[in-house]
Amino acid sequence: MFNSWKNLKLIQKLKNVDPKALWLSFANSQKNSRKEYVDMLIDNKEIQTLSDERRLEAMVREQIKMEFPNIENSSTYELLVDAVVHNIKKKQLQATDNIRFE
Repeated sequence: MFNSWKNLKLIQKLKNVDPKALWLSFANSQKNSRKEYVDMLIDNKEIQTLSDERRLEAMVREQIKMEFPNIENSSTYELLVDAVVHNIKKKQLQATDNIRFE
């Protein structure tokens, strides 16, 4: 019996709370902790690697556009970019496999 009255009081209090205000205050309180959490998960090497990959892809796109005008409208443009980037990465890995660290 007492438990139902307690729940009723809680429901009455929740009726007076604006859900949008609650959501905004929650989102504001999470900004700093989200950034810290992402920084904890992704270290600087990963971020640098991702930016290097994006730069490589951008360079490949520009080179393909220069060699083949109007190819970016083609349906196979993305596949061509992916294939070229994949081949470059594969060659880089093969080159580093031959290096011996002593």
